[in-house]
Amino acid sequence: MTDILCIGSVLWDVIGRSPLVMRQGSDVPGRITRLPGGVAMNIAMALVRFGLRPSVLTSVGRDAEGDELIAACERLGVDTALAYRSDDLPTDRYMAVEGANGLIAAIADAHSLELAGAKILAPLYDGRLGSPDTPYKGQIALDGNLTQALLEQIALSPAFARAELRVAPASPGKAERLTPFLRHPRAVLYVNLEEAGLLCQREFATAADAAQGMMTRGAARVLVTDGGNPAAEGSAAGVVSATPPQVLVTRITGAGDTFMAAHIAAERMGQTGETALRSALTAAARYVSGEAPA
Repeated sequence: MTDILCIGSVLWDVIGRSPLVMRQGSDVPGRITRLPGGVAMNIAMALVRFGLRPSVLTSVGRDAEGDELIAACERLGVDTALAYRSDDLPTDRYMAVEGANGLIAAIADAHSLELAGAKILAPLYDGRLGSPDTPYKGQIALDGNLTQALLEQIALSPAFARAELRVAPASPGKAERLTPFLRHPRAVLYVNLEEAGLLCQREFATAADAAQGMMTRGAARVLVTDGGNPAAEGSAAGVVSATPPQVLVTRITGAGDTFMAAHIAAERMGQTGETALRSALTAAARYVSGEAPA
């Protein structure tokens, strides 16, 4: 009964936000929240808001934080029935500090996901969702928090041979993990300008340049964002660009995941090219402005 699988990190996001400009060493008033997060979970939650039914393949501990997280996911409409529950690995966490001038610092403690490794993929091999002989045929949103070895396995495994892969790095620091998908014929890559540069080992001035550069390197299809500057999509039809709406930014964490989910939803509703790109940029702008729910 799932519309799309989201594979990757599902954890607790602990986010401190202040309306003030911050710098290293700042000690300012603000708000601290704890919400379900992680790239895979952020994408899944956004997909629910667009009327889709996502399931997550991830690792969640059998600790108190894990039980609370599973219950919160289910309340939000995200199916966790196939998530791997570890007896000896704790539930992962992410901590970030955001000011009026953007993201100040963040730490992702996703070690349990990395240590669980291929165990989270069992439903795609044991027949519950598919197997190497009868591969899963649907869409998969793939999160770059997985290890390099596991991402390489997914890129080459016959269990994924018929899936459409929508792939996003977890952060610029993990962008190069997506190298196995740079020339993958069924992968759609969602990156920002910095991540595109890291994957291509060069700097780009604009998202359109980056999209063209990634296509030249062999990407089947790519979407590149650049904050409030024009974003671009590169495909066999060429490169198209669109400018995000101007909004007051009140939060950063999860914006790229919302963009990806909105773009997937727009295409499932029949939108294509620049129209789908504009829909996704509008949804991401509403999110960072605080208008759309977290």
